[in-house]
Amino acid sequence: MALPATSDGPNSATWQNVLRPLLLRSSFDNVVLIGTHVRAHVIAPILYAAVVLCMAMSFMLLLEAVFMSAVSLYAKLFRRTPEKRYKWEAMGGDAEKGGLDYPMVLVQIPMYNEKEVYHLSIRAACALTWPPDRIIIQILDDSTDPLIKDLVKVECEEWAKKGIDIKYEVRSNRKGYKAGALKKGMEHHYAKQCDFVAIFDADFQPDSDFLLKTLPFLVLNPEIALVQTRWDFVNYSALLMTRIQKMSLDYHFKVEQESGSTTFSFFGFNGTAGVWRISAINEAGGWKDRTTVEDMDLAVRATLKGWKFLYVGDIRVKSELPSTLKAYRHQQHRWTCGAVNLFKKMGWDIATNKEVSLLKKIHVLYSFFFVKRVIAPIVTFFFYCVVIPVSILVPEVEIPVWGLVYIPTTITILNAVRNPSSLHLMPLWILFENVMSLHRMRAAIVGLLGTSSVNQWVVTEKKGQLIRDKADIEVPLLEPAPTKCSERVYVWELVLAALLFMCASYNLVFGNNNYYVYVFLQAVAFTIVGFGFIGAPNPTS
Repeated sequence: MALPATSDGPNSATWQNVLRPLLLRSSFDNVVLIGTHVRAHVIAPILYAAVVLCMAMSFMLLLEAVFMSAVSLYAKLFRRTPEKRYKWEAMGGDAEKGGLDYPMVLVQIPMYNEKEVYHLSIRAACALTWPPDRIIIQILDDSTDPLIKDLVKVECEEWAKKGIDIKYEVRSNRKGYKAGALKKGMEHHYAKQCDFVAIFDADFQPDSDFLLKTLPFLVLNPEIALVQTRWDFVNYSALLMTRIQKMSLDYHFKVEQESGSTTFSFFGFNGTAGVWRISAINEAGGWKDRTTVEDMDLAVRATLKGWKFLYVGDIRVKSELPSTLKAYRHQQHRWTCGAVNLFKKMGWDIATNKEVSLLKKIHVLYSFFFVKRVIAPIVTFFFYCVVIPVSILVPEVEIPVWGLVYIPTTITILNAVRNPSSLHLMPLWILFENVMSLHRMRAAIVGLLGTSSVNQWVVTEKKGQLIRDKADIEVPLLEPAPTKCSERVYVWELVLAALLFMCASYNLVFGNNNYYVYVFLQAVAFTIVGFGFIGAPNPTS
């Protein structure tokens, strides 16, 4: 029997051609074997730990959602209205003639380059029904555009000629932003003569009877520091993005604010459409600009002094929702980052406070801050946009069906119950909220770490009559924003969309479950937002 030729023999090339595929195949099998081993013994345990952590956080969210929904439903079914829980009766005397029965009220309207809406809030404030000698309208204009400042000043002068006690105040700098403006406004001599202060952002338009409905709660119940009313939206039907925002904010007011008011007489001040007792502001230390949520900061400090808050959902104040994706992202960054940063700065003060009960401190620390402000944005992104897609590539890890289906379904149903008219938008709401969770999670991390952008303040842009005119015509749910590419494309969203498409495709071809249905839809949502095909065009277009 002949032996194979050596490398020096005539059959050397043929022998190498036979061995090479076998060697290469052996090497490839080894790589696959090593990869499978690493996946099973390194990646799978890490992913399993992530699943367990997400299940725990999801269960925390579920318990919080069930509790708040149960409390708000109880208040609704058993008619636990503010008028039944606290004293309320109409103010005595004639509101036009006035008298000592009517306390001195200051109305503050902070604004910054609000060209489209400044006249709306000023007009509404000047039309409030209250004795003219017992109310002062204060316009706090931090505008940097000289033209806009002139417009606001002229508007104030026109109302002053009609006999309205209106003050136009400006500062030499914008130190402290909104908190700085409100603090400076309270330092004027006439402000110190007032007992209560109503605060409205530039796009808010209270009805004329706003003070007549809210002030009796404060006058007759000296333990109440704040009366917060509900926001209503003039442009919610203009775009898909504004409709989704309305769903989230309606849940916030109907469930979160209502349950907080009913159980612990505490909730976060929304920064506008509320009336404060000035003595409570002073006792709490006044306005502070250490975070971008000066309203929440003041509310927490006031409740630690023993003051109570009251939410009155039947009183609505018209306002405007952000209509561009850019403006909405800035708003969400400010709200999320500021809240987490405030938790970091005040956590110890809350825990060691001696003036409120242990139960209320637990509520503020755990429910108000930790679950809603820290856990919610992190688990929404990490679980639904990272863990679930990655689990497709790691078959050794299986996500429990109760965490994958039952918990999110229950939370969605609880939201849908309070938004029955928007039931058909629930799937889109889920997808959009998951996309925004990426932005909110990054903001939460910035707040926790206290990086350079932690106190970044960008005023939410308003479009005023422009968006209302647009709402009168048929508007597509999705529309491109014809702006510069750098202002329209969001890279992180597109990167995540590509990864989700990859995971979904792998699951479709090789998977033994149907995760790809959800992951494909989520990838499409990230792509739409990543290219800016949602919301109105940016004003720079």
